[in-house]
Order: sequence, then C-alpha cells, then structure tokens
Amino acid sequence: QGQLVESGGGLVQPGGSLRLSCAASGFTFSTYTMNWYRQAPGKERELVAGISSVRGYTNYANSVKGRFTISRDNAKNTVYLQMNSLKPEDTAVYYCNAIGNLQYWGQGTQVTVSS
Repeated sequence: QGQLVESGGGLVQPGGSLRLSCAASGFTFSTYTMNWYRQAPGKERELVAGISSVRGYTNYANSVKGRFTISRDNAKNTVYLQMNSLKPEDTAVYYCNAIGNLQYWGQGTQVTVSS
C-alpha cells in the first residue's frame, strides 16, 4: 500500500520562503509522476506543480511560475516544493500526489502566509 507523507508547512510572512517535502513509500517512486496540489478554503483543489518520472520534466501553474520549484530525489523517494516570494494568496493546504499504475494522495500540510 503506497503512502505519501508531507512535511514543512507552517506560518510565514509575505515574501518569505518554505520548502515542502513529501516522503513516499510502498510503491516504485521513480516510475511515478509526482505533483503538488493545493486547496484554499472555499476553493477547488488546484495543481501547483508536477515533475515527470523519468526525465524530470516540470510544469507549473501560472500563479506560481518563477516563485516555486519542484524537484525530486529518487534515491530518497522524496519530492520537494521550494516556495519563494510567498503571497497571502498562496495560503492553502498543500497535498502531494503520485500518479503511475495507481494514484496516491498525502494527508496535506497547511501553509499560511500572513503578517
């Protein structure tokens, strides 16, 4: 049974940075596309960033391009989301997602951007 565990969320001031981590287990991590989604109160869950399994191709939501960076370490079965220049509108629960033969979701980690 696959499992994803996010960490690194918290409270940060506007303009600050956070790095989220997602540790995977129970499936062949290197063969899965990994994504970060977020969901703000009263809004639908949206794709923030994704990274492909083999070549590490990345894609980003327009709202985070140039500020967020997704990366993965297949040796550690971990995917990261480096978030810089954070804005109040980045406040949300951030979820890790794995897509391959099956699909897995993490439990989410809260990111709050506020002064």
